[in-house]
Amino acid sequence: MFHFKHFMMSIILGFVLTLVLPASGLPFQVMDDMGQTLEFAQPAKRIIPLYGAYAEMLYAIGAGSEIVARTQADEYPSQILKLPSVGTHMRPNVEMILGLKPDLVIQSASRREETAEMERLREAGIPVAVFAPQTFEGIFSTMERLGKLTGREAEARNVVAQLKMRLEQVKGHLAEMKERDRVFFEVRGEPLTGVGKASIVQDIILAAGAENALENEKAIVQYSFESLLLADPDVYIVQRGPMNRNPMDPRKRAHFDRLRCVRNGKIIFVDEFLFSRPGPRCVDAVEQLAAALYPEKFKGWRNEKETRE
Repeated sequence: MFHFKHFMMSIILGFVLTLVLPASGLPFQVMDDMGQTLEFAQPAKRIIPLYGAYAEMLYAIGAGSEIVARTQADEYPSQILKLPSVGTHMRPNVEMILGLKPDLVIQSASRREETAEMERLREAGIPVAVFAPQTFEGIFSTMERLGKLTGREAEARNVVAQLKMRLEQVKGHLAEMKERDRVFFEVRGEPLTGVGKASIVQDIILAAGAENALENEKAIVQYSFESLLLADPDVYIVQRGPMNRNPMDPRKRAHFDRLRCVRNGKIIFVDEFLFSRPGPRCVDAVEQLAAALYPEKFKGWRNEKETRE
């Protein structure tokens, strides 16, 4: 017997599902930064991130338990060290990856994603998502998409909202400031290399209330000492890490005393993994840099922050 009520309910249900689910009918669907769409019937449960920033993002949104391997350079958070290493981000061990049977591999566009290793994984039927966050918006967008792929969309949105709130709090402390320090961020001491505008460090510098003295559209720029003298930054920032191991203090380098930042003792050493890895801890980098550049604006702020948390 035809039941008009049941017929109308099925029509309404079909309409609602059309709005909620992607056209493919697969609920866990995102587009990566290479324009490819990844679709899953179930949340990804066995994930191998081939760049530490994505591992940090997954842990931040509560999906750390889904990670089944790491790369050699990954040390944060500490529990990731318990996982097997599948080589480096540039040369991952495909056999190890295949043996771990992941349902998702995450690679960075800045890590030569179109390699023979990535093609072998795709040929084996393993989805490879490629992301390229270079700004805070890029970081937040990547975290939210990882939230969708892992079934933790709400958690990801909540974490992103908290990170944005912390950036706003720093901005509030700097609201009355009229002059910004011009900083040079040293990526590598030999040869002298600095950060340009196409890097997450650029966003960190701006969010911390400063300006980049290196006006170049590239992410990383080899720089001459003569150009550095002409720029004559207010502050010299040196990162420590794999790209700049055991950097010499600028105050001990030949001719660097000609820079006013050196004469004025405005030298700041920072952690490469915090500043140059585009992940959630870049907000920590903003807080640290802002407090180091403008301590008078942040008196007692860290204690207040720890109390609130």
